[in-house]
Amino acid sequence: MRTIGGDDIARALTYPALVAALEAAFRSEIEVPVRHHHRIAHPRGDATLLLMPAWAEEFLGCKLVTVFPGNAELEKPSVYGAYLLMSGRTGEPLAVIDGRPLTAWRTAAASALAATYLARQDAAHLVMIGAGALAPHLVRAHASVRPIRRVSLWNRTRQRAETLAFPLVWDGFEATVGDDLERLVRDADIVCCATLSTAPLVHGQWLKPGTHVDLVGSFRPDMREADDDVVRRARIFVDTRVALQEAGDLADPIRRGIIGAADIQGDLFDLCRGRVEGRASAEEITLFKSVGTALEDFAAAMLLWRHGTPSKTKGSCRCRTGENRGARVYIARAMAIWDAPARRFTDERAPDRSQETARRAARGRREISVALSRAAATRDGRARLRR
Repeated sequence: MRTIGGDDIARALTYPALVAALEAAFRSEIEVPVRHHHRIAHPRGDATLLLMPAWAEEFLGCKLVTVFPGNAELEKPSVYGAYLLMSGRTGEPLAVIDGRPLTAWRTAAASALAATYLARQDAAHLVMIGAGALAPHLVRAHASVRPIRRVSLWNRTRQRAETLAFPLVWDGFEATVGDDLERLVRDADIVCCATLSTAPLVHGQWLKPGTHVDLVGSFRPDMREADDDVVRRARIFVDTRVALQEAGDLADPIRRGIIGAADIQGDLFDLCRGRVEGRASAEEITLFKSVGTALEDFAAAMLLWRHGTPSKTKGSCRCRTGENRGARVYIARAMAIWDAPARRFTDERAPDRSQETARRAARGRREISVALSRAAATRDGRARLRR
């Protein structure tokens, strides 16, 4: 039995290949039972065990996810997961796969798959709201299906957005960090949101005609990433119909009568099988809401098993022209600034900061911005991306 870790997954998968694998899976006859939720009594707060099975003729698999909210006291992640892939003919265990990176890859690929049907063909500017573990996957996945050149990053904590900007610039994106979310969204072709927000961040009145909205973060009925105007203005699609009950971005406006279940145009099964039309015009606003499905984990696990760990050169989001020395110098300078003591002074608005601290914070952010801009500007060929 093989053990496949995060590094193995990163070496083996490419976004174009995974998007294609997911599309094939949504067209196939794969059994996907409703996922199991089991509550576990625990001294540090009730925990949850989730079982997400799926099977077809050749394989069967199950993702096991544990959620232990009390792990924060132990300085450990609250969510762990593993995927067990087995033979569909004998039941023999074939591989155990690290569940966290597998989930990140398949979640981003599902958003990119939806974008192939819903985003404009010429979409070039992506606004990424949230700078957590999913954010770089979402940026690169979208860039594998649309000509994304500009990436604007926004996060409640600016420091995390700046940290995310470094590897994106290195990969050839024109990545910048912004503070005015409304201004960023008004200029976006694709708005991607992956947060744990319980209050809307994206407002419908900000969306220009032709925008595609990708909502990934909200997975409970009390979470909202977009306001009622977004769902009123957009043609809405989901990964599966489970989203109508689990995701606050849909469950809440449906409960209050803002929209109805009939306003959901279709899911990924419908899109991939041609049962519904995707984007109908260049001017319409589209929305895709995902909550995840065991089908996506199953498709990614099968792809890993079948293709092993080949080179990632083809189809990856890398610069065609290689890594320019000037870019490396400026990235190194940006990282040095970030690692310096001034890093402590990122948030000048904190109440216990002095005026000198605020000045140092502003200077540090300016220098980081300059370093990132110069890195992007000096790369050969203006950092064209592989497709």
